Amino acid sequence: MEDNLRIGIIIGAIFIAAVIITRVSRWLITRSYKLASHKLKVDPTRYRFAKNALSLIIWLIALGSIASFIPELKSLAVTLFAGAGILVAIAGVAAQEAFSNIIGGIFIVIFKPFRVDDLIKVGDRDYGVVEDITLRHTVILNFENKRIVIPNSVISTETIINDSIEDQKVCRFIEVGISYDSDLRKAIKIMQEVGMAHPDSMDNRTEEEIKEGIDQVVVRVSFGDSSVNLKALVWTADPLVVWRMQSEINLELKERFDAAGIEIPFPHRTLVFKNELKTKSDKSD
Repeated sequence: MEDNLRIGIIIGAIFIAAVIITRVSRWLITRSYKLASHKLKVDPTRYRFAKNALSLIIWLIALGSIASFIPELKSLAVTLFAGAGILVAIAGVAAQEAFSNIIGGIFIVIFKPFRVDDLIKVGDRDYGVVEDITLRHTVILNFENKRIVIPNSVISTETIINDSIEDQKVCRFIEVGISYDSDLRKAIKIMQEVGMAHPDSMDNRTEEEIKEGIDQVVVRVSFGDSSVNLKALVWTADPLVVWRMQSEINLELKERFDAAGIEIPFPHRTLVFKNELKTKSDKSD
């Protein structure tokens, strides 16, 4: 009875110590990151990954220490080590995916295809902001406030579009079609005025381009089946506002086009009723 009580106290002490050490170590890492962020631009990805990795190591040590004080687990460990070959095979198969996720997470931290707070698109998934990178998975917060949890082994094999890495400037195509009867020059001028007037629009021209007289908002023209298609190139410095900017520009363009008498065409369809044609043909006979 005394032995069981002693073992219980030891296990409880190990558990409490693991909780305290984990929280203190995570707090120290977070504090060091906040202090460093005031002095220089630091990447939070490594800090978050370090906190998760350190927590895992602490708990593995704690579980191993607890197992050493329980006689049943000791004897079980001896039995398992006796069949070490089978154990390694089973553990290798079971832990293959887990290890691939950990290795994928390490590669993400080392090679930095994306970082915490980056705006990215993974494969065919929606755009979102990287919220966390753990040992097992990456958490992405999309614009519907839904968190997409992707295993690191999966995200390492996907094509990643990163709007935040190196240069955050984004060129957004504002596309609209006008009728062939509309004033093309006036429509181009309106698109340029609306694009430049938006508060999130920026001038991305070089000094040479400004001297050459290149417009801040360049509008390209192409011909469609039932419309003249215009594509305005509008730049913004913040990739997070690009969709809102596009929506507001589209709204302003619709109002300006309506006021200027510029028509935005829509598809027309001609319906032929065969039964009606057959009836007319019979009457004519």
